[in-house]
Amino acid sequence: MATPLRMPAHHRTPWHRASRVSARERLPQGSSRYGPPHSRDRDRDRGHRLSPLALGSLLLLGIGYGGYTSAIARSGGAATYRQLALALISGAVLAALTFALVRVQHSLIREVRAAAWGTLTGCAVGFLYSLTGQSVLLSTGIGLVLGVSAFLVLFYLYYTREP
Repeated sequence: MATPLRMPAHHRTPWHRASRVSARERLPQGSSRYGPPHSRDRDRDRGHRLSPLALGSLLLLGIGYGGYTSAIARSGGAATYRQLALALISGAVLAALTFALVRVQHSLIREVRAAAWGTLTGCAVGFLYSLTGQSVLLSTGIGLVLGVSAFLVLFYLYYTREP
């Protein structure tokens, strides 16, 4: 009895569309016409894995942001435990939010993705500016202007480079 040949990867019907075949072509439950679903198809549904370089970059981003937060809060004075705690917490929060956004950004539409990055950028810069002792309205305005600018730039990039 002859067995069917497997098709090349780029000609294969995706495993989630295999159930759309006609009734006479239907195969037993759990089997697909072109074999079982591949792990890369399942990974696409769960989010993307990050490389060690990307994780290291996120860690360096958090450390740099925390250090800059501490330097602004210190204002040239002596370092205290309160400033150290502020640096650790703000760096960890920014790194965690960036990690979460990088993990889910591929499942978002381009408008929401650009808005998420713009919001993260605006909040991060607004928080840093608020540590200088300026008014809350000025810090909010600076964060809003930079967040909207980041949104516009990223939306343009996503719109012109995605299919």
